[in-house]
Amino acid sequence: MDDARERLAEVIASLERRDGTNDSRATSPGVGGSRDENANNLSRSRNRPRTYPYFRYLPYKVEDEAQRQHNFHEIVNHLYVALKAGDFAPGALHWTREIRNWLGLKFDPTKEQRIRLVRLYYELALAPGLDVAAAERFSSMFMVLTKKKHYLRQGVDLTLDWKPLYRELKTFVLPSEAGMTHTTNVKRNIRTLTKMCTFAQLYFDPEAIPAMLEEILPHFSTSFAEGAFVVVGLFNLLFPTVPSPPGNDRVLPQRYLPAMFHLWSLMNRSRVFDTTFLDLFSRLARDSLVSADIPFSECGIYTQEQTSLIFTAVLRMLDIPVGQATSPYSGSVDISAGLAILLERDPKKHPIAHHIARWIVMSLSPACLDARNSVLTRLEGLIQAVETFFHPSNSGGWTKTLHQLVYYLADFFVMRWNREQSGELEMPEERKLNGPVKHRFVLCLREVVFMGIFSKSPTAMNFALSTLQSLAYLEPDLILPGALQRIYPSMQGLVEVHRTTSSLRALQVLSRIMVRAKGFRCHVTTMLGLALPGIDANDLEKTLYTLSYIQSVCYSIPLFDLTEGCEDVSGSMLASQWIGSEVERMDQEGINVKLDYQNGLAGKDEELILRSSTSNFAEFVSAFLGKVFTLLENLPDAARVRSGSPEQNIINTLPAAFTPLLAALSPELYNMALNKFADFVSNHVIHQAKDAMAFICNALCKINPRKALRRLVPVLIQSIRTEINENGAASTRNTGTDVLPRDRGLVWSVSLLSMCLVHVGDAVLEHKDQLFDIALYMQQKCKGIPTIHVSNFIHHLLLNLTGTYTVDYAQYEKNVYARGISPIDWGSIPDPQSLEIAWHVPSREEIEFAVQLFRSQGQSAVEKLTALTDGTSPIKRDGTGKEWSDEVSRNLVLIRLLLAGVSVLFDPETASSDADSSNKEDMDVDTSLANGHVPEEQDAETSTVPIEEMDENEIKPTYKYPAGYVLKDDDPLYKEIHHLREQAGKLLHAVHQFLTEKQEDDVACFGPLYNAYQSWFIDVGIERSAHVLDRVTRLLEADIHPYKLSGMRKQYPRPLLLRRANVYHLQRLRHNSYPRPKTELTKTLLLDLAQSSVSSYTEVRRHAQSAGEAALKAIIGARPLVIPPLLQALEQGVKQDDFALIKGGIYSLLFGSLGKTVSRDWRYAPRVVRAYISASTADKPSVQKLCSTAMLQIMEIGRPLERMVILDSDIIQAIAPTEDVLDKIEKKRAKVLKKRGNVETKMAALSDELVNLAKTSHWKKASRTAAIVVTLGLRFESIASEKMVDLLVNGAIDSHPGLRGMYGGALVALFSLIDSRATAQHEYENYIADKPYLPAKVYLQTKQDDSGWTDEYLAGFASPEAEYYIDHDHPGWLVWDKTMPAYKANPKKDIEYDDVEQQMLNHIGKILTREWFSAIFDYFKQEPRDAGADRFRMSNAILLVYAFELVHSGTAAVTFAEIKAETARIFGDGTDKHQHRATSEILGALLTSTADKSVELRNEVWEYAFPIVQQVFADGLTPENSSYWNSFLHLVLQGKDPRRSWPIVESLALFRLDMSSNAAFKESSKIQLLQQCVADLGWRFQLEKPVIQDFLVHLDHPYKGVREAMGVTLAALYRTRYHESYKNVETFIDSQREASSIGIAPYQPTEDFAQTIHDVFERLEQWRHQRTPGQQTPSSYTSGGKTVLLWLDSALSSFECTQLLRFFPNVFMEQLLHMMDVKEDQELQGLAYHVFRHIPNIPHRLGEDTELIASLIRIGTQSSLWHQRLRVLINMQVIFFRRLFLLPCEQQQDLYDCVASMLEDTQLEVRLGAASTLSGMIRCSPLAMRTVMIQNLNQRFTKMLIDSPLPKKTKGTLSTSNTGTNTPTPEHSKLVLTRHAAVLGLGSLVQAFPYSSPPPLWIPGVLTTLANKANNDPGMVGKSVKSILSDFKKTRQDTWQTDLKAFTQEQAEDLDGVLWRSYFV
Repeated sequence: MDDARERLAEVIASLERRDGTNDSRATSPGVGGSRDENANNLSRSRNRPRTYPYFRYLPYKVEDEAQRQHNFHEIVNHLYVALKAGDFAPGALHWTREIRNWLGLKFDPTKEQRIRLVRLYYELALAPGLDVAAAERFSSMFMVLTKKKHYLRQGVDLTLDWKPLYRELKTFVLPSEAGMTHTTNVKRNIRTLTKMCTFAQLYFDPEAIPAMLEEILPHFSTSFAEGAFVVVGLFNLLFPTVPSPPGNDRVLPQRYLPAMFHLWSLMNRSRVFDTTFLDLFSRLARDSLVSADIPFSECGIYTQEQTSLIFTAVLRMLDIPVGQATSPYSGSVDISAGLAILLERDPKKHPIAHHIARWIVMSLSPACLDARNSVLTRLEGLIQAVETFFHPSNSGGWTKTLHQLVYYLADFFVMRWNREQSGELEMPEERKLNGPVKHRFVLCLREVVFMGIFSKSPTAMNFALSTLQSLAYLEPDLILPGALQRIYPSMQGLVEVHRTTSSLRALQVLSRIMVRAKGFRCHVTTMLGLALPGIDANDLEKTLYTLSYIQSVCYSIPLFDLTEGCEDVSGSMLASQWIGSEVERMDQEGINVKLDYQNGLAGKDEELILRSSTSNFAEFVSAFLGKVFTLLENLPDAARVRSGSPEQNIINTLPAAFTPLLAALSPELYNMALNKFADFVSNHVIHQAKDAMAFICNALCKINPRKALRRLVPVLIQSIRTEINENGAASTRNTGTDVLPRDRGLVWSVSLLSMCLVHVGDAVLEHKDQLFDIALYMQQKCKGIPTIHVSNFIHHLLLNLTGTYTVDYAQYEKNVYARGISPIDWGSIPDPQSLEIAWHVPSREEIEFAVQLFRSQGQSAVEKLTALTDGTSPIKRDGTGKEWSDEVSRNLVLIRLLLAGVSVLFDPETASSDADSSNKEDMDVDTSLANGHVPEEQDAETSTVPIEEMDENEIKPTYKYPAGYVLKDDDPLYKEIHHLREQAGKLLHAVHQFLTEKQEDDVACFGPLYNAYQSWFIDVGIERSAHVLDRVTRLLEADIHPYKLSGMRKQYPRPLLLRRANVYHLQRLRHNSYPRPKTELTKTLLLDLAQSSVSSYTEVRRHAQSAGEAALKAIIGARPLVIPPLLQALEQGVKQDDFALIKGGIYSLLFGSLGKTVSRDWRYAPRVVRAYISASTADKPSVQKLCSTAMLQIMEIGRPLERMVILDSDIIQAIAPTEDVLDKIEKKRAKVLKKRGNVETKMAALSDELVNLAKTSHWKKASRTAAIVVTLGLRFESIASEKMVDLLVNGAIDSHPGLRGMYGGALVALFSLIDSRATAQHEYENYIADKPYLPAKVYLQTKQDDSGWTDEYLAGFASPEAEYYIDHDHPGWLVWDKTMPAYKANPKKDIEYDDVEQQMLNHIGKILTREWFSAIFDYFKQEPRDAGADRFRMSNAILLVYAFELVHSGTAAVTFAEIKAETARIFGDGTDKHQHRATSEILGALLTSTADKSVELRNEVWEYAFPIVQQVFADGLTPENSSYWNSFLHLVLQGKDPRRSWPIVESLALFRLDMSSNAAFKESSKIQLLQQCVADLGWRFQLEKPVIQDFLVHLDHPYKGVREAMGVTLAALYRTRYHESYKNVETFIDSQREASSIGIAPYQPTEDFAQTIHDVFERLEQWRHQRTPGQQTPSSYTSGGKTVLLWLDSALSSFECTQLLRFFPNVFMEQLLHMMDVKEDQELQGLAYHVFRHIPNIPHRLGEDTELIASLIRIGTQSSLWHQRLRVLINMQVIFFRRLFLLPCEQQQDLYDCVASMLEDTQLEVRLGAASTLSGMIRCSPLAMRTVMIQNLNQRFTKMLIDSPLPKKTKGTLSTSNTGTNTPTPEHSKLVLTRHAAVLGLGSLVQAFPYSSPPPLWIPGVLTTLANKANNDPGMVGKSVKSILSDFKKTRQDTWQTDLKAFTQEQAEDLDGVLWRSYFV
C-alpha cells in the first residue's frame, strides 16, 4: 500500500511542474521563475522529481516520510540547542554531520527547511570569532546544501547577502582597509572562501550590483597595481550574474559591460586579467541566456565589438606559437598582482578552456546562422585558424588546451541541447538551438577531433575521444561515416599499431551511438570480429581496450541470433556482402565519404541485414573464449605483479567485460560458454591466472546460478579431494609467501570454488552438505599457505548466505525475453522508474546453514587456539620451528573471516550490552539507544564524570532506518550467534595475553591477531573492514562513466541501474553502523590494543595502532579509556629513554584520531605537552623527525577557545523548535562555560610552567617549548603573564640565532596584541569583528563635484605642509568616493591604553635598557649564516619599531640620546656592508616608529636620522649595500603619504645627473633609489618635471648602468602620471557606456608626452646622421638609442603599453629598423630587435592599427635596405594572426598583396621569408577567405610561371655556356627572379596544408605544374621545386597510400621520377 501511495505522490509531483534548474553548477544557465509561485512552492522539496525511486526498489519495507521528517526536526532541534548554548565543536558539528548523513540517504527536506539551513550555514561559516576548523566544516555544509541548482532557484527562493563574504575576503586582500592585522588570530582558509563564493554567487541579489560597484571600484588603481588585480578578482568572485527581475534597467549587463571592458583595457598584457574577465563574461553569458528581458543577438548578449575583443583574447590565451613572436603576455605585469593571487580560481578545476567554451556555447542561437560576424562564424574561423595545431605531428604546450577547448565546446553544447529539448531549460523560443546550428557546430569541430583521436599525448587523446562521443551523439550521420572510414583500415591491420589502439578506443566511445543508428548498427558485429585479434598477451594495453570495447557493446545489444525463426534471411551471407560493398565504397570515396542510411536504405532491408549479421555470434563467442584462454595461459607470473601494472589491470578488466557479455548471451550460447569453462577449469591449473579465472567463474555463476553451480561445484570439490588425497597438497607448512608447485592445483580449485559461491543467492543450498563437508575436511587436512584460501572460501560462503543483495544481471526485463528479442531491442534504454529487481534476501534455511557453519568452524578454531596456548596441542612451542606460529595465525585468520562473514547478522545493540552485567548504568545506555533519546537524568549535573569528559562519553541519540535485518531478538539463532561472538572476543584477549607474555617476539602472530581484533570491533551490521561500500561505489562509478551525458540523467544500461539499488541498500547499512557503547569486554580488548601500540616491535606497534584507530571509531567513550595507559607509557619511555615507547606513544596519541581528543581534553593535554617536550631531546634521528612532524599538532593544543561568536540571532531563531528548550540551553551553556573556565585555568598554569622550563633548558628543548608557549600564553583579557614577558624580551637577545628569531617573532606578536586590544577599545567584540578605533584616523569629505578637485588634491603632495596625511594610494585614482581615509598630521593623542595594557608596557619597558639595545644591535650587525639571509630583514625592523615606541613614550629604561650613541657605534666608519645593513634596519624602524606621534617628536627624530641617510645616499652607496638602502626606502615610503618623509623624497627628487662624474655606480644607484621612490609613491609623486627634463637632456649618457636606470625610471615616471579620477562610480559607468560598447580607450598620450616623444626621436635622427657608418666607438646615437630602447622596452612590457600605439607607424618603426642595422653595436641591435618584436603583442582596438599596417606594407615594399624588408615580415604574420578577428577584410587583403609582391624581391632571403609568411597567413585564415585567396594566388603564380618561360638554348652556344664565363643579362636575371617568385608562391600554397590528408583538390595540379614547368630549371629555381616536392612527400609518410589516391593517373606519371626515384634509375 505504501508503495502505491509513494508512487502516486511521485507522479503528482512530476505533473505539477517540470522546472529546469539543475545540473553541474559550473555550466548550466540559471533559471528564473515567477515570484508568485513561491507560496505553494516552499513546502515542496524539489523542483523536479527524482529520476530514480530509491525507496521503492528495496526488498524490505522502509520508513514513511513522516518518520524521516520527524527525525530531521529532532536533529535540527538539537542543532538549535547546541548553537544557542555556544557549543559549536563538538555539539553543532555533530548535528551538522547528522544532517549530512540524513541527506546522504536521499531524503529531501522541504524547500523552506533547506532555505533556512542554507542561511544558517552561510551565517555560521562566516561568523566572526568562530574556531577556524569548525567554520571550515560549516562552509562545507553550506556547499553541500547549495550544490545542486535544482533545489533552490536563484533570485526566487533564496537571496544571500554578499557583505559577510566580502568582509572575510577583505582581510586577506585589502589588509590596509581591514584595520589591524592580528598575528595571533588564525585566519580562515582563503581557498574555502573562494569556493564558497562559487556557490553563494548564484544567490546574490543582482539589485546589489550598484552597491557592490560603489564599495569595490574605488580600490582600483594601477599606480599600485595590486589594487587593480584585487578589484577584478573580487568582482569575479562576488558579482551576481543572474538576471534581475524585469523593469530594473540599472542592473542590465549592457549597462555596466562597457565599464568592465574599460577596466580590462587598463591592464594590458596580463594573463590574470584575461582569465578573470573570460570567467566573468562566460558566466554572465550563461546566466543571461534564459532571460527574455536581456537583449540578445547573433553575439549573445555582447556587441560585435565586444565579441571581437573577446575572440582576440581567446587567441592570445591558447598560446599558439606564431613565427618568431614572443608571448603576448608580460610576466612583469602579472607579478605585481601581489595578494590578488589569493583570489584566483584553481586553474586545474576551472581551466581557461572551460571559460572560453562556456562563453561561446552560451552565446549561440539560431540568429547566428545568417549573420556574417556571429559567434558561430567566428568559432569556425578560430578552429580553422588553429587547425594544424591539432595534428598529432604538431604537438607542444598548446596541445592540451586546444583539445580541452574542443572537449568543453562539445560538452556544453550537448548539455544545452539536451536540457532545451527536455524543456528543463526555460528560455525564449527564438534562442533555442536548432538543427542547422547543431549541424554547423558539429561540422566545425569534426576535422580537428578526428586528428585528436590519434594524438600522441594521452591527455589530448582522452579529450578527443570524449568530444567524438558528444559530436556523434549530436549528429551520427556526420561523424560515424568518417569514423568508420578511418577505423576499418586500422582494425584490418593496414596501418601502425598506435592507430589500432586509438581506433579501438574510438569504437568503445561510439558503440552505444552505433548500435542505435540505423544502418550503422549493421557494422557492429563485423567490428566485434575485427576487434578480436586485439586480445593478445604480448600487447596488454591493446587487450585492455579490446575488452572495454566488447564490454560496452555487450551492455547495449543482446547476443542472440536473430535469423532463427525468420524466413527472409538465413546465415550471414547477406550481411557480409553488404559490409564488403560498404567498406569498398569507403575506400573509394576516402575521407569525405557520405553514408546516408537514413534516406538511402529501406527500413526493411536494413533490418534483414542486421538479422543476417547476428548469425555469426556463436562463432564470435567461441573465438573470444579461445582468445581469453590463450591470454590466461600466457599471463606473466603473479609474483612479479605490482599493483597498477598492465597485468593487474587485465585481471580487473576481464570480469568487468565478462559480466555483461555472459548476461547478453542467448541460452544456447550461455550453455556453450559454460561447458567450455567447465572443461578448461577441470583440465588446467594456471597459477598466475587464478584470480582472473575465479572472477570469470563468479560472473558465470551470477548470471545463471543453478545451472552453473550444478556444472562447476561437483567438479571443483572432486578435484580438491583428489589433490589432498593423492597429491598430498597442503600437507606441510612452507616458508616464504610463494605457493609450492605441489599445492597449486588445490589453491586453484579452492579459489575458483570460493568465487563461485559469493553473491549468487540461494542456489548454493542444493550443495549444502557437500560444501559443509569439504570445509571441515580441508580444515582438518590442510597446513601452510593454502589454509588462507580455505578460510576465504568459508568467508565467501557465509557472505553469500547472510547478505541482502541484487541477483539480477539481465539486460532486459522478463517480459522482453518472454515476447522474444528482436532488432528493436538493440541499444534500447530502460526507464529508471519501471524496473523489476530480483533481490536475494536470506531465507531461514540459509541462516540456519550459515550459523551451523559458523558454529562448527568457529568452535574448532576456538578449541585449537585454546589448546595451542595452554600447551595441550600436539604442536609444541619449541622456539625453533614455525609450526606453532603458523597454526595460531591460521586460526586467527579463520576467526577474523568468520566474524566478517556473518557481520550482517550481528546487531549493534546486543553487541554493545554485557551478557552478565545487570547494573542500572548499562540499562540506561541501552534504553537510550533503543529510543534514540538521551535519558534526562543522566545529565552532566548528576553524573560523576568530570566535566571535560562529557563530550567523549556522552551518548547522543542515533537515527536508524530499516535495512533488511533478518533476525528477531528472541530467536535462538540470534542468541547463539551473539554468544559465539562474545566467546571469540574472550578468546582473542586470552591469545593476546599469552603472546605478550610468552611469545612477544613472534611478530608473525600479532598481525593476524590485531586484524581479528579490528574485525571484532568494526564488523557489526556491515563488513566495514572490507570497505564494501567504497569499493562497490567506485566500481559502479567507473562503469557508468562512459554512459554519462551532460544534461541527461541516468541513461544507463539496466544492469548498472540495478547496481545503483544495491549501493543504496549498502548506504543504509553503513548509516546504521553508528558507534556503540562500551562493555566490559570491549574495555578489556581496547586496553590490549593500547598496550601493544607501544610494543617494542615496530610491526606489532603498527598493527595494533591501525586496529586501535578503527576500534576507537566504533566504540563510544573509547578514547578517554585508552589515553591514560598510552600517556603513561610515553612518560615512562621518556624517563627511561626507551625509544620504542616514545615512538609508539607519540604516534598513537598525536597522529591518529586521538590527537584531537588529547588537544581538547585538558585532563591530558598538559601531560602530553610535557612528555612531548622531553621526548624532543631524545638522541635518535627517527624520534627527532617524529617530533618535528608533530609540532603543529602540539601547537594546536594551545589555541585559545572561542570566547565569543557574533551571530545574527534571527537566522538561528528561524530553526527554533516549537517546544520550549530554554532549560536545556541554559544547562548546556552552563556546562560549556564551566568547561571553558576550567580549561583556561589549566592553560595558564601550564603556560607558566613551560616559561620556567624554557628559561633553563638546552636550546633544542627551549625552541620546542617556546613555540608552544606563544600560542598558550597570549590571551586577550590578561595579555600575558609577567614571567612570559621576561622570557620573550630577554629571549630576543638570546645568544642562539634560532631562539632569537623565535622569541623576537613572539615579542612582535605580544606588542601587536597589546595594540590590537587598545584599538579595539579593550572590547573583545570589537576585536573579533575587526572594528578598530585609531584616534589619528579621520574620514575626509571629498569635493566630488568640483571639477578642479583632483588637481588640487595632487598639488597638495608637491609641498611638505599638510593638515592630514593620506596614506592610501587608491582614493581618487579611478573614481572618487564620498569620503577618504586620512590621518591627522599632528595628533594630540595616540592610542589609549588601559591599566592592563599600560602595566604590560611598563613591565617590558623596564627590561629595555641600553644594554638590551646594545646587544640586539650587535646581533643585527653579525654576519648572517647563509647568503640567503643577507638582506634587509623586515622582522628586525618591525621589532624595533615597537621597541622605539616605548623609548619615545618614556616607558623604556633608555633615552633617545643613548639610542643615538648606540646607533653611531654600530655604523662606525660605514666601510663594512654589515654596518650598513644594521644601520638601515635601525633607522628604518626609527623613522617608522614616529608615524602617528606629535610633530615635535617627529622633527627631533628626523633631525637626527636624515643627515645620516643623506650622507649615505650621497657618498656611501656600494654595489654590496645598495639593496639594503633600497629596502629601507621601501619601508619608509610604501603605503604612506610622501609628505611624511618629505626630506628624503625631496632630496631624491633634487637629484641631477653629473656628466663630469666618472663614478657610474653612484649615479645609477641614486637613480635606482629615485625609481624605488616613484614606484612606492605612484601617482602621488609630484616632483617629476625637473627630473624628466634632466633625464631627457642626458639621454646619451656614456655609462651603461646609468642608461639602464634612466630608461626604467623614465618609464616608471610616465606610467604613474596616468589617472582617471571620475567624480563617482555612476559617472564612470555612464561615461564608458556613452563612449562605446567597450568603453573609452585608456592611456591616450597627452600633448606634452607626444611632443616629448617626437623631440626625442628627432634628436636620435640627427645623431644618426652625425655618426659615421662603421664607427666602432660609442656615439651619442648608440648611447641615446639604448636609453630610449630601455625606456620603450619597460613601457611596452607593462600595462600602459597602449599609450605608445600611435607612435609605432611613423615614429618608432623606421628608427628601430635603422638601429638593427648598426652591426658595430650588438647590444643596440639586440635591444632594437627585442623592442621591435613587442609591436604585434600590444593590443590595439578595432581600427587602431590601420596606420601601423600601412607603414609595415610601405617599408616592406619600398625600403631600400633588404634587412628592413625582411624584418617587417616577422611582424606582418604575427599581426595578421593575433588580430584575426579585428582586421577588416580590406586590410587583410592588403597584407596578402604586400607579401605576395615581396616574393618578387631582388634579395633571396626576403623572397624565402615572404614565402613562409604567406603560407602561415593562408594557414590561419578563415575558410571563406582562404578559399578565395588560394584561388587568386594559384592563378596569379601559375600565370607568372607560364608567361615567363626560360629561353631555349641554341646549339651554337654550348661551348661558351660550359665554360661558365658568361654573365647573365639583366633580362635573364629578371626572368629567373619571376620564375623563382612563382615557384615559391605555389610552394607556399602547398606548404600551408602540411597535414591535411587527403590533400586539397587543387594541390595535385599545383605540384604537376611545378614538376612539368620548372623542375629542370638550373640553380635556385630547380632546387626550390625539388625541395617543395620532397617536403610534400616527407610530411605524408603515414598517410601516403590514401594521399596518392588524390592524384589522377596522368598527374602521378608526371610526378614519377621527380617526386620518388624509380628503383632501377
